[in-house]
Amino acid sequence: MKVNIIIQARMGSSRLPGKVLKPLGNSIVLDYVVSRCKRIKGVDEVIVATTISKQDADIEKWCQRNRVNCFRGSELDVLDRYYKCAKLYQSDYIIRVTSDCPFVDIEMAENIIKKMINNPCDFVKVEGDLPRGLVVEMFAFNALEYIYKNGKEERHREHVTYYGYENEDKFSVKKYFAPDSLCNPELRITLDTVEDYELCKMIAQHFNNDKLVSSNQVVNFLVNNPEVANINSHIVQKPVK
Repeated sequence: MKVNIIIQARMGSSRLPGKVLKPLGNSIVLDYVVSRCKRIKGVDEVIVATTISKQDADIEKWCQRNRVNCFRGSELDVLDRYYKCAKLYQSDYIIRVTSDCPFVDIEMAENIIKKMINNPCDFVKVEGDLPRGLVVEMFAFNALEYIYKNGKEERHREHVTYYGYENEDKFSVKKYFAPDSLCNPELRITLDTVEDYELCKMIAQHFNNDKLVSSNQVVNFLVNNPEVANINSHIVQKPVK
């Protein structure tokens, strides 16, 4: 069973252009994401899936310098890019991560992998009101291939697994229940706006630029320091169209 992590990454962002290569701690945002993904036990390969757009050449260059697998594909059809990347790297199972989540939960990902190994299925669905930016999702390549062939709407092509959740009855799904200690849905630990970036920089500074700080510690820090959590609490997530 080959388990790969595929990280979606691109420079284009309407609210925070170039966010994945922005400085964070003593490194950059993408390095935080990749470093945390590489620490997850049970993973065979970590791949950054970016686009063929000229502006994303810098992402490929960073990957080359840091010996990180990189795949380039469609800019607008994210599902096409993701599927072709998964196929090229001969993935049996995929963990999907987005590059705007610099504090992606390592422990949760490991627990999801264990659940998939012990109870093979199409999707492991995370249950719990988690902060935005911590959730990972895991699914079988066969499920991704079905979504690729049947998801025709714009929202399906832009949001890789959206068709799967709209048509859950077509797939075998197991649930992973997130620990209560992480269930603080009012928190945003993601990177989409200037305010999000300021919050992430404060987290990195507080933990002395430790790229592998546990997500649980990050959540506790924000819960105990509401003046930090409030920096981006007013941000409204863009809706799926």
